Amino acid sequence: MIANEFEYRRPTTLAEATQVLAQHSGSVKVLAGGTDLVAWLRDDAIAPDLVIDIKAIPDLRDIKIDGDVLHIGSLVTFTELIESDVVKEHVPLLAEMAETVASPGIRNRATMAGNICSAVPSCDAGPVLLAYDTAVHLTGPSGNRSVDINDWFTGLRQTAGTDDEVVTHLTIKLRQHGGVYVKLMRYAGEDLAQAAVGIVAYPDNEYRVAFGAVAPTPIRSAVIEETLRGKPLDDDLVAAVVAMVPDEISPITDMRSTAEYRTHMTGVMLKRGLWAARQRLDGTGPAYGARLI
Repeated sequence: MIANEFEYRRPTTLAEATQVLAQHSGSVKVLAGGTDLVAWLRDDAIAPDLVIDIKAIPDLRDIKIDGDVLHIGSLVTFTELIESDVVKEHVPLLAEMAETVASPGIRNRATMAGNICSAVPSCDAGPVLLAYDTAVHLTGPSGNRSVDINDWFTGLRQTAGTDDEVVTHLTIKLRQHGGVYVKLMRYAGEDLAQAAVGIVAYPDNEYRVAFGAVAPTPIRSAVIEETLRGKPLDDDLVAAVVAMVPDEISPITDMRSTAEYRTHMTGVMLKRGLWAARQRLDGTGPAYGARLI
């Protein structure tokens, strides 16, 4: 049961969606998969004046490559990421992450773009998209714009997007790389992350390192990345960056984990993840989808 009344619109084109947004002056929420939004509406956590359902806009469903850039539409579900041959060949890390999201029923409906728009601390897509230096593309009455993923998360459940904008797609520049997503859960199956680490390793010992569920938003660690930059991975270097973890994250204690446990396990996941990402870059190591913890 929905707690509050709202206007519901279901445009079939981006132009129509933009027109609806331009004509509306109250609070707006965009519905894609709805796995977070519908629950928040039901629980009276939000009370928008308008819900605009974008599922009927076909232009938002593409997974394609244009030159050296991967384009993922905002309606692409986690299941579609898992099943995509393009994703498997060029960015298997996205599939590895998607396979950890909730349950098959949720993955069939939830979208990766919606996941980062919900902007909860434990969103699975956050650390991986941060590690990929993703760009978020939006449209609205004021035109089109893009936001660097590093500027996207502005606070707990807050983003750089505005009420009069719709996320249209995400883009990732394709480069040779190896990656890993390590997620700490209470049990196999449906669960939010207690802590998560997303890592991308590029040639010449260049790394991207991001964390989830251990701060108010998904975060990247510039200090760890700079420490790793240009250095061959060895046990001493890995130990040095693992020692930095407590200063880089700010986990909480809640019903699923203590702050101390999250901190300890984030270090363990960083260590295992760095070696796995490096080995995958070299064409060895565990297969994508293999559990590291």
